[in-house]
Amino acid sequence: MMTSEKAIFSHEGYCPICERNVEFRANHTWFRDHLICSGCGSIPRERALFKVIAEHFPNYRDLKIHESSPGGRGASIKLHRECAGYSASQFYPKIERGNINRTSGYRCEDLEHLTFENETFDLFITQDVLEHIFHPEKAFIEIGRVLKSGGAHIFTTPLVNKAKKSERWASLSDKQEIIYHHEPEYHGNPVDPNGALVTMHWGYDIATLITKEAHMPTTIIEIDNINLGIRAEYIEVLASWKL
Repeated sequence: MMTSEKAIFSHEGYCPICERNVEFRANHTWFRDHLICSGCGSIPRERALFKVIAEHFPNYRDLKIHESSPGGRGASIKLHRECAGYSASQFYPKIERGNINRTSGYRCEDLEHLTFENETFDLFITQDVLEHIFHPEKAFIEIGRVLKSGGAHIFTTPLVNKAKKSERWASLSDKQEIIYHHEPEYHGNPVDPNGALVTMHWGYDIATLITKEAHMPTTIIEIDNINLGIRAEYIEVLASWKL
């Protein structure tokens, strides 16, 4: 999990995902991507996300959970390994929604047009996905549709605008052509080496938007606890509740 490069920061603590004592080390000052757990290789936002899941749903192992665009480490691996009701999907533009990609084994799902039945899941998880959706309002409504009453969408997305209004970074024209409102920005993408285009720079007003559009009260949870390896920029966890 760790490289041999000399760490600029290290701290012994307890990983919420490993559920054991570990060392958190960073070889770079950008802790969000580089403060690594020596046990599971997770990064701060993943540990924050899992802490919220475990606190609000301590019976998570018994629940029906779906994760869109899972990562290959940390919370995604733990949920897959320990939860019999866990499923996951990725979006593949050339595969019909609802079908399985035979190469990866993942089901193809588009967050704006999910193929699941109403009230299918207790928990819906996304990690740094909602900043890459062209029509996020549709995604929030769809996620709410497939959640059971009392369930929640627990997710991370970088709230880079903080108290400022959210900004659309890219959109689609009527002809489905990309319109760039700012300099194009890309993040890593587990299924596309070209990366994932950033479509939104979210602010704290995302919670108001979800509550209004999807009718799911949404809270922003900020955690700063170095003993749990949860310290970095833009690692807020959001929880939207299906009433």
